[in-house]
Amino acid sequence: MISAVELGLLYAIMALGVYLTFRILDFADLTVDGSFTTGGAVVAISIVNGVNPWVATAAAFVAGLIAGTITGVLHTKAHIDGLLAGILTQIGLYSINLRIMGAANVSMLREDTLFTSLRNEGLMGGATWLGPLILLPVALLVLAVLIWFLHTDMGLAMRATGDNTEMIRSFGVSTDAQIILGVALSNGLVALSGALIGQYQGFSDIGMGIGMIVVGLASVIIGQAIIGRLTIFRAASAVVVGAVLYRVVIQLALMAGLNPNDQKLISAILVVLALVLPQVKAFKRIPNRFRARRNQNVNDDGAAVVRVAAEEASTPVGFGTGEVTNGKDL
Repeated sequence: MISAVELGLLYAIMALGVYLTFRILDFADLTVDGSFTTGGAVVAISIVNGVNPWVATAAAFVAGLIAGTITGVLHTKAHIDGLLAGILTQIGLYSINLRIMGAANVSMLREDTLFTSLRNEGLMGGATWLGPLILLPVALLVLAVLIWFLHTDMGLAMRATGDNTEMIRSFGVSTDAQIILGVALSNGLVALSGALIGQYQGFSDIGMGIGMIVVGLASVIIGQAIIGRLTIFRAASAVVVGAVLYRVVIQLALMAGLNPNDQKLISAILVVLALVLPQVKAFKRIPNRFRARRNQNVNDDGAAVVRVAAEEASTPVGFGTGEVTNGKDL
């Protein structure tokens, strides 16, 4: 169970990348399955060749940025449908990843990775709850940076691009640039997660990214179905919680005696349940309570504003000062 929580915190970084395209940009990006493996491939071959693990992890992030940029350019400049652009990049990355690793599997068990010293001291790998406590700040740091970015001017433009492309384009914002940047950052996070997962498990495999888009969507949907997504902070935090819950549920299913080969089937069932359950009346009450409370606050604030405005409008002021008396200019 401890290992499931550790993996959940590492996969949360990937899920945040999926959240960026799926929720913020409203872009169905299937590059994820390929860029996740790219991160693992780059970090594995770099570490095996003596590169510092921190530098190798950074290189994996950059490789993910490049992969996402290719998908964004294919969609915006070549006018290829976003879904197809992601599939094309994913297919191309399969061969590229094999070229990078030189084989279908690269072992890092005898190499120094970011987790080697922690494993040697018994702090990682499910031995103690100190492992999740060590990884938690990593996931929270990525979460904090993403939330901060989405509140910057560029982040707001990216959110507006996903909400209303025509509107934000009328303000002179390049929606193509925002889409390319968003997809690049998304796949950068996905590749970063792949690099960390590869180091955690001690090897990188050509098939390690298969089904990652389902895992990412499951994390986003499960977390936001439970916590909600009224604000960026709540929505992004829900993704981290969903990633951990997803791994815990998978672990519980395996502990209950289900065949490990059925893991992908379990993932699909979880996504279906996360999509269907919020439509059930009993589950609708939870988000409705949050929504009702928020609407009440908004109504109270609006009433206060109207009351203050009415009081100011009914207060006589000096004649000829350009101010307002009884709500009309004199």
